[in-house]
Amino acid sequence: MGKNDRTVSRRTDGTWANKKDGAKRAAGLHQTQAEAAKEAKEMLQNSGGGELKIKNEQGQIRSKDTIAPGNESSVRDKEH
Repeated sequence: MGKNDRTVSRRTDGTWANKKDGAKRAAGLHQTQAEAAKEAKEMLQNSGGGELKIKNEQGQIRSKDTIAPGNESSVRDKEH
């Protein structure tokens, strides 16, 4: 488990949670799995990348995706 990994899962009230692995509370609650996954992916890109796990309605992992950092420049650092 990496420090930036996130999981999207369905809650008992029917909403979908975007939660950082190891956190007590969800970062966001959504009406659809797609909305929660989109938010989780954006958060991972903005925080340096990590793994996104999406669970189905029964709580089983249905997909895993490694998200690359979205804010890094493609220009190499020439000072170091």
